[in-house]
Amino acid sequence: MVPASNSIIIDYSSQSSKQKISRCLQNLPRQTRGYITSLFPIIQWIHRYNLSWLIQDIIAGITVGMLIVPQGIAYAKVANLDPQYGLYTSFVGVTLYCIFGTSKDISIGPITVVSLLVGQAITKVTEVHPEITGPEVAVCLSLFAGLVTIMIGLVKLGILVDFISEPAIAGYMTGSAITISLGQWPKLFGLKGVSTHQAPYLIFYDFFKSLKETRLDAAFGITALIILYLIKYISSRPIQNQKQSSWLARLKRSLFFLGIMRSGLIVIAGTLISYFINRNHLAQPQIAIIQKVPAGFDAMAVPRLEWTILKEASGVLPSIILILILEHVSVAKSFGRMNDYVINPNQEILAIGMSNVIGSFFGAYPCTGAFSRTAVMARSGAKTPIAGVFSGAVVVLALYALTPAFYYIPEAVLAAVVIHAVIDLISGPRFLRELWKSSCWEFIIYVVAVVVTCFVDVETGIYIAVALSLFLMLINLARPSVTTLGRVKLSKMSPGFTSNNNKATTMLSKQPSSLSSPNTRSYTCLTGRNQTPVANDALDLLKESQYIYVNEHDPHFTPYLEQLPFGIIAIRLSQSMLYPNAGYISERIVELVKERTRPGQQEHDVSSTSTPTTVWSELQPKNTSEPETNRPILEYIVLDMGAVSQLDATAIHTLRALRHTLSLYAGDQEGNESVEWHFCQITNPRVRQALINAGFGQVPQEVKAVRRSSLASMLPTLSLVNRESRPISPVPDELPEKEDPSVMTIHSLRDPMGMDLYYDMMSIKMEDDYRLSTIVEENRNLGVEKSQTVDMLPKDRYAAFHWNVESAIYSICLRRQSANKQESTHNPSSITVTVC
Repeated sequence: MVPASNSIIIDYSSQSSKQKISRCLQNLPRQTRGYITSLFPIIQWIHRYNLSWLIQDIIAGITVGMLIVPQGIAYAKVANLDPQYGLYTSFVGVTLYCIFGTSKDISIGPITVVSLLVGQAITKVTEVHPEITGPEVAVCLSLFAGLVTIMIGLVKLGILVDFISEPAIAGYMTGSAITISLGQWPKLFGLKGVSTHQAPYLIFYDFFKSLKETRLDAAFGITALIILYLIKYISSRPIQNQKQSSWLARLKRSLFFLGIMRSGLIVIAGTLISYFINRNHLAQPQIAIIQKVPAGFDAMAVPRLEWTILKEASGVLPSIILILILEHVSVAKSFGRMNDYVINPNQEILAIGMSNVIGSFFGAYPCTGAFSRTAVMARSGAKTPIAGVFSGAVVVLALYALTPAFYYIPEAVLAAVVIHAVIDLISGPRFLRELWKSSCWEFIIYVVAVVVTCFVDVETGIYIAVALSLFLMLINLARPSVTTLGRVKLSKMSPGFTSNNNKATTMLSKQPSSLSSPNTRSYTCLTGRNQTPVANDALDLLKESQYIYVNEHDPHFTPYLEQLPFGIIAIRLSQSMLYPNAGYISERIVELVKERTRPGQQEHDVSSTSTPTTVWSELQPKNTSEPETNRPILEYIVLDMGAVSQLDATAIHTLRALRHTLSLYAGDQEGNESVEWHFCQITNPRVRQALINAGFGQVPQEVKAVRRSSLASMLPTLSLVNRESRPISPVPDELPEKEDPSVMTIHSLRDPMGMDLYYDMMSIKMEDDYRLSTIVEENRNLGVEKSQTVDMLPKDRYAAFHWNVESAIYSICLRRQSANKQESTHNPSSITVTVC
């Protein structure tokens, strides 16, 4: 507990550039060692590896290996490559990841979207340069994408993926899934005359146009697709039985493995049937089969960066790199949250970069983490990334021992496997409903991404989705919410306040003088002999009152709002102030100030009835119907900086210009910066130091008293009412030389947090001296209690920086009260009145 007599003083010491450089040089060796060690996460946990982990990793690795073999073969066909290149890609990714990765579940290999993009790049390059083969294009893309991702990972630029919104990702993933699925329909039905390299809508048209040419392949493809979904449905259904017998546990286990291995089982069954059909028709197979697959790593060679290939594929390359990073990082983060561990995005990017660079030596094409295989790895109980090594062993076994059997794999069955895999990438109705309810603009981005991907191509859909998401982010950054704050009094109800409540209850204090609009002011003070018990209780509640500061336009608090002190405006910023939004925030603050105050240049002739002079281009405030003479002159601005974590150079320059502008508006013609700026809830020490360097944080030693022009503007609306609500007329301009004993001099009716307003040259007739003196004494005690509470809050070394809005306004009012007391001391003929 912090005692009130020993509050915390906030003062961050700033370091010079020389001290910063010296500290960096001292820490450089340690940071270098830590950086190099972080590049190989396996060093941190390999010494704790044990037999139990090994058994779990073997089971999970073999399980994923049985899935990755048929998927690798199928995805290679999507990339317009021979089946073995999908196996090369699968082997390198899962084997190397354990050295560089930070996720125990991720499985690197070929994925559908990247395979589609690689296939499009191969088509573009080979059409222009027929002498270049498809594998050469794929290897060159893998090497270049790997080098780029390695660079991104080494310089820690993984934060760039956070700028792409989830709806944008979901949009082009959905469009890609539709494109891939449509591209597999001709193979599913055995149609030879449909080109799968054109736009998806053209494939759709040509497919139905050629549907009459359906061959025997449709029996394999459609049957395989139905069986895949049937197994998925059965394996995913929960088995409910109150008696958990051993046979039920074995059944659950069997269904689990059946669901995981369904793709491999379908490929095996289809291959067996295809063998019996085609073994006597090798010259002219009855159905389309993949035929010869070379054994081993037949394509191993030193890769080269061919600038001709990079030039022709330049339109696809950025989208390939983007998908590699986005897919992998999002999958790794998702399973890290599900299984309670933390991944390093930059290290994950480095891992896929190394996998692609080294994979290019084996003839692999670009690879990344796949959601389906990662889910299987997690459900199979993998304990460490070493599980991927055993998946790689299964791939090697398939390459060297099973290639003769690959000859009879039906292409229709592989098409069914691909369609079954990509359908899960399409966003479901639940996601679309939630997206529409949360943000219609992001829903539009999603729809645009899907439409462009389906009607143009995948890379264009990716670029447009990313561009729209970045544009929306910049719009939201450039137009933040800037709101004015009003105050609501919280009162603690005593047990005897109502007959039906025996416990202390926190309530909102609603008064007849509460604000019905931010620009309406009325000042009342209740007096009289026969005050009701409710009024007496209200005075007791006032002793423990506290204020909260809320948006003036929040409908929940509008009936309870009270006006801030005269000449004070509190403004809340909703996000950091940076160069895209600094100008808008400045304009918005000026607009809010002009709606609630009046220009100070009229101060010299407030009583004049002539129309005030205005600039020809100046617009009148939109949100106020109050006459300008009833609005105060701006004296203090309180900025709530709780949501501001950054201030750049443009923002600082804008704040300094804004301070000068508002000082001129308030009537300062001598450059004295007459408007005081106060800041509260500064959470970042760098923001605080930037404000100090810009000249903020200090307050003048001498505080000015409330301006007489402010009093003059308020005289028409100022009234004190007794219990019969009879108004008391304002005091005449000339006071008697001798003080009338029937006139009281009031120095404090409320505490400073009651937002006292002190006015000179006023006297008020009071009907009950005894009751009034009692009220004054009680509220003086309240001021002491409130002062002790605020004193316990941490204080900044700079007087214009405060813990919260309440302490800022309390400090302003306390200093204003002191200034008025000093003025009344120097001018004893004046009478200072607190208007509550």
